[in-house]
Amino acid sequence: MIIKNANVFTEDNLFVKKDIFISDDLFTETAADTDAVVDAEGLYAIPGLVDIHFHGCDGHDFCDGTQEAIQALADYEAANGVTAIAPASMTFDLDRLISICQAAAAFPNERGAQLVGINMEGPFISLAKKGAQNATYIHKPDVDFFQKCQEAAQGLIKLVDIAPEEPGAMEFISELKDEVTISLAHTTADYDMASEAFRKGARHVTHLYNAMPPFSHRAPGVIGAAAESAEHVELICDGIHIHPSVVRATFQLFGPERVVMISDSMMATGLPNGEYALGGQPVHVEGNLATLKDGTLAGSATNLMDCLRVAVKDMHIPLEQAVACTTQNPAKAIGIYDHYGSITPGKVANVVLLDKDLKLKSVILRGNVLN
Repeated sequence: MIIKNANVFTEDNLFVKKDIFISDDLFTETAADTDAVVDAEGLYAIPGLVDIHFHGCDGHDFCDGTQEAIQALADYEAANGVTAIAPASMTFDLDRLISICQAAAAFPNERGAQLVGINMEGPFISLAKKGAQNATYIHKPDVDFFQKCQEAAQGLIKLVDIAPEEPGAMEFISELKDEVTISLAHTTADYDMASEAFRKGARHVTHLYNAMPPFSHRAPGVIGAAAESAEHVELICDGIHIHPSVVRATFQLFGPERVVMISDSMMATGLPNGEYALGGQPVHVEGNLATLKDGTLAGSATNLMDCLRVAVKDMHIPLEQAVACTTQNPAKAIGIYDHYGSITPGKVANVVLLDKDLKLKSVILRGNVLN
């Protein structure tokens, strides 16, 4: 396949007008003889998006723990330009989490977005900052607990979240820092505690600003420590979770190379307003706003491509930065950048074509035109 005359997003975070060559399911340096030519004149060609933190969409949740649910997630995400996914688990007991991990490990990855990892968001979190997580199943950080889940997942867990102030957290970080990306999340940690966690080997922060103490001039907390030490921080750019001014300030404070945009979407994404569930708890959805009965935000009802559009159009983040934060940066954060996240020879041929208004025109998934 040849995609001709596209404005191609490069690894240098620039748009360059050129052709893209694909053989089988990989990007290549040159074209083979082919009749498959896509004219992308006037279109942006960006890598397929990578969402490393979302829970569900199209009426299904990753924690349903079924092949049907994972396939529904993969199909919906691919149709919306998200071609690699690492869905997030919720806070459940060990048996339920093992079952979820086993379902993911058995997923055939034959159709839709590629399942490239699991984000284990619970249960090693703080009760005081549980957010929409179920308090019943919160568990102190436990290496054996994690390793049982990782064994069931056959190594698919790429991110594990932790509140560093909880008993055993620092030992957990020290022991597992080379096996999995450890992310600070759902935490009451102050600056000193968070800084110690980063020194021990934590590298990531889950949905920055949400479910953690605020950043202030006398108590910089997790956010201040992350600005100095984290490799990547997540932002939910759905227009609900974070004010546009704060999003812009975060890009200035951290630099666009350290920001990972996520959707944190739940099962109502792509469906009408109504009553849904997240982690076994009822959720009311109105537009992009998803809340528990007490008003607590319960993820989002927005996919990552829509978050990219909101970031660019409503929050005034430069397009080049927004694309990097939805492709390169998440792939780097979970260690899959060798295969995903850029339009580079040898990588999986996932391409999204957008018009000047960022409307989706076509998705090329593993070298095949999906839509």
